[in-house]
Amino acid sequence: MLAVLANRTYRHLFLAQIIALIGTGLATVALGLLAYDIAGGDAGAVLGTALAIKMIAYVGVAPIAGAFVNKVPRRALLVAMDVIRAAVALCLPFVTQVWEVYVLIFVLQSASAAFTPTFQATIPDVLPEERDYTRALSLSRLAYDMESLTSPILAAALLTVISFHWLFAGTAIGFVASALLVVSTTLPRAKPVEDAGGIYDKTTRGTRIYLKTPRLRGLLALTLAAAAASAMVIVNTVVIVRGLGLSQRDVALTMAAFGAGSITAALTLPRILDRVADRTVMLIAAALLTLTLATMALLTVTMGRADSYWYMLIAGWIVMGLAYSASVTPAGRLLRRSANADDRPALFAAQFALSHVCWLIAYPLVGQLGARVGMAAAFGAMAAIAAVGTLAAVRLWPANDPDVVAHDHGDLSADDPHLKEHERGDHAFVIDKRHPDWPKA
Repeated sequence: MLAVLANRTYRHLFLAQIIALIGTGLATVALGLLAYDIAGGDAGAVLGTALAIKMIAYVGVAPIAGAFVNKVPRRALLVAMDVIRAAVALCLPFVTQVWEVYVLIFVLQSASAAFTPTFQATIPDVLPEERDYTRALSLSRLAYDMESLTSPILAAALLTVISFHWLFAGTAIGFVASALLVVSTTLPRAKPVEDAGGIYDKTTRGTRIYLKTPRLRGLLALTLAAAAASAMVIVNTVVIVRGLGLSQRDVALTMAAFGAGSITAALTLPRILDRVADRTVMLIAAALLTLTLATMALLTVTMGRADSYWYMLIAGWIVMGLAYSASVTPAGRLLRRSANADDRPALFAAQFALSHVCWLIAYPLVGQLGARVGMAAAFGAMAAIAAVGTLAAVRLWPANDPDVVAHDHGDLSADDPHLKEHERGDHAFVIDKRHPDWPKA
């Protein structure tokens, strides 16, 4: 898996991702504690709303970024977004009102909505071989998981000597370091794409391709299950742990348990995906998420105030981390198979936006349920949503889904660029207006 790091460009991008993620992880812990500091017992509702605003930014900005990413230099765009995120992180320690948190989160996540799909769409161009790209996906998942594990532990250590407000400074440092690493790379130039249609056509092209592809409709359903589990962890961990009378450090350690499970899955997935179909792995993982959420709902009802409940919570977070990672890591492979290089940025942006609609549903719902009804209700509702996503994926994603979709070229001329992709040997799945699956505008 580490062999792909021999590629200098990818190595620098991967390091930039790791450093930025650690900074983001520190901000996640600090934001939860900031919400608790401002709102007390209503912290779950405040944090749920803040994360819903984050999702609104993702859903609104990502398709626009995906439509125009080929119009600007990728490196300049990535660096600019890192600088904006660093500036916002430096402002967060000084907020005293809930509305100020909401405004800054919107600006920060709008920058992330432009950065992340562009970054993701660049990696397949840096590593064109699917075997290398699969390893890169697992490394990327591993980076997310290491962040989930190390950032809370680092935060727990730092919180013994500093106030949580200083954690935002670590976030800013992470974004600045990420920008410097991106500057040190030479990224492949995006292929110029002929303009076809107006702004509506450009901004919806990726979404129309996405929703017309059966495997990607299944991916979206599985993302709903993953969002239900991760929303419960991110929004309500601080409320549950602090409600048990435990410390800020215990909050960080509990979140680290989710990362420990996730990193275990990331380390084993490359070998598993070499032998087992993506669909099988992802469906089993989503079913496990559903079962774990339902089990935690039952345990919360029966022993929610018991001394041993925290240990049950940690065990549940470990299992959900493992299943979450297994359910989302193969997504990049599916996206790569489902579009040519020209459409890839738009498709990655569509995945980024559509998948975050799932979190837009889950974040405020789980926060409000936890604050107003109780944690057992929050666990139960997320289990129901995860079950719906899993069952929908079974129906939407054909069991005999081929890597290459057969289609008829009809009367294409010999010099058509669609046919030239076959001659180059890099054509796996191309949708154009002659294709029967082309989404109707």
